[in-house]
Amino acid sequence: MDLRSPFVVSLIPLPRQEGSHMTWEEEFAAPGDLGVELIGVPEGSPVQVSLSLQSVSEGVWVSGQVHVNLSGRCSRCLRDLEEERTDSIGELIFYPERKAAILDLGEDEDAEDLPVIVDDHIDLEPIIRDAIVLGLPFQPLCRPDCPGLCSECGQRWDDLPEDHHHEHTNPTFDVLEGIRTQLEAEQA
Repeated sequence: MDLRSPFVVSLIPLPRQEGSHMTWEEEFAAPGDLGVELIGVPEGSPVQVSLSLQSVSEGVWVSGQVHVNLSGRCSRCLRDLEEERTDSIGELIFYPERKAAILDLGEDEDAEDLPVIVDDHIDLEPIIRDAIVLGLPFQPLCRPDCPGLCSECGQRWDDLPEDHHHEHTNPTFDVLEGIRTQLEAEQA
């Protein structure tokens, strides 16, 4: 754990007594790859975090909100998207001895992945990342009824006239069309 990271919080001012709490508010620049393929938080944009940290018997309960600006593209029409978003955080960070006890019991298959307090510090980056990224749509839309792009010309349906269409010719019928034209010419 890098103690210089803006995501790392010191728990030294938080007594280990159950019910003790402290608040932590911070604004910092977003790291890279905070998103999914079509939408995410632009690198370097502000991430505002407002958290309450409360001592409980197993560790520290972290709750609060993270506020970010999202940027991306509509998955149907490729229009640029900009959106403000506030996500909730609620996560238990375990004391090392509590996590060890859970591992010893062997009852939780995912216990190895439980977050843990290290030297009276918590790394909030995975928690903040999960709060933001897990709530993002894999196929963001500019609006729910976005018609997308014309499959023939690639233009946005919103920008095209209502009577927009393309003539569809099937090359397999070109021979038949030639025969029909020849027959019509013979009958004339």
